Amino acid sequence: MGKLWHKIRAFVAGRIRYKITRGGFLFTFAILVVAFAAILSANNLLFLIVAAMMATLLVSGLISRLGLASLELDFQVPEHIPAGRSVPARLFVGNHKWLIPSFSIRVEAIRDRMSPTLRSGVYFPLLASGSTLEAVVDVSFPRRGVYQQNSFAFSTRFPFGFLERTARVTLRREMLVYPCIDPQPGFDDLLAGITGEIETHYRGLGRDFYRIRPYEVMENSRHVDWKASAHTGSLQIREFAREEEQTVEIFLDRNVPQALDAWFEYAVTCCAFLAWRLSSQGAAVHFRSNGYECRQPRDGDIYTILKYLALVYPQNAETPESPLDDSSFKIVFTPSAEAFRQAGWMDARLLGPDLLPLPVERAGAGPAKA
Repeated sequence: MGKLWHKIRAFVAGRIRYKITRGGFLFTFAILVVAFAAILSANNLLFLIVAAMMATLLVSGLISRLGLASLELDFQVPEHIPAGRSVPARLFVGNHKWLIPSFSIRVEAIRDRMSPTLRSGVYFPLLASGSTLEAVVDVSFPRRGVYQQNSFAFSTRFPFGFLERTARVTLRREMLVYPCIDPQPGFDDLLAGITGEIETHYRGLGRDFYRIRPYEVMENSRHVDWKASAHTGSLQIREFAREEEQTVEIFLDRNVPQALDAWFEYAVTCCAFLAWRLSSQGAAVHFRSNGYECRQPRDGDIYTILKYLALVYPQNAETPESPLDDSSFKIVFTPSAEAFRQAGWMDARLLGPDLLPLPVERAGAGPAKA
């Protein structure tokens, strides 16, 4: 019997919550004072005043309860949602009561790691019976992953402000949130370095003569123009125009030990950021990850890669896979750099916990789970 009572109480508390406002405390104190005076003086007028004040409390609770009854919430978000970024969403609130309107209704998101965050609540002064009102709000999702239970709350202090009544609403709608594609500390510097390396990697791979320029460190000696070098007294490079688009092969290693789960989340964020920015710069992104492969734009757009990154998780794997295209620029996110070098990724930009350190504030990050 006790367990049943606790379940009923938890259900009621989860759906409707009450909070006495400062005005409610003052009004209750006034009732006690008048009631005490009525008992001491035996004045019938004071008893009538006490009865009227108590009736006012009862009417206030009834009206606020009717105001929250039969309210319906709908929430529509854009098709593509990156974590951590505010996006415009449409909030629909309908009053399905036949005759009774609802006054002074406020809608807010429940502060929960599994729920979206509204920048500010939405206030509706009046919801006529049978009507539906719409509001545009800024919403953000704290983590990547699938959001299936999005919790919101209706609240009202109508009519007298003595009591704030709150009713929770849970929308069971699946929404996919991509990893954050906004730059994190150090990401812009990493992108600038990789962009320069890509330009150097693809320089001179064409057949049409472009120009002769001074030699730069670490360049291939087969492109040296010895005649021009002898004429100028310094090494000169014969540069050719690029015939094909730049292809960047990004490999995300899912074979990550449990102790590095937080770093894996950070690597997923960095991987999404680089794929997004390199794609926007015109590079063709060839994304791979332990059995998964997507060539953008041939197999899909950049959102196909972001959808995969929204749901990816660590998984045990055997030996690393070999690179598919020797001419592409390669980036690998892995804690096992030596194993990938032995698998043929000698020229790749290997990013592990040492070169891509985890910030302290990211230690508890993780994907949203159902």
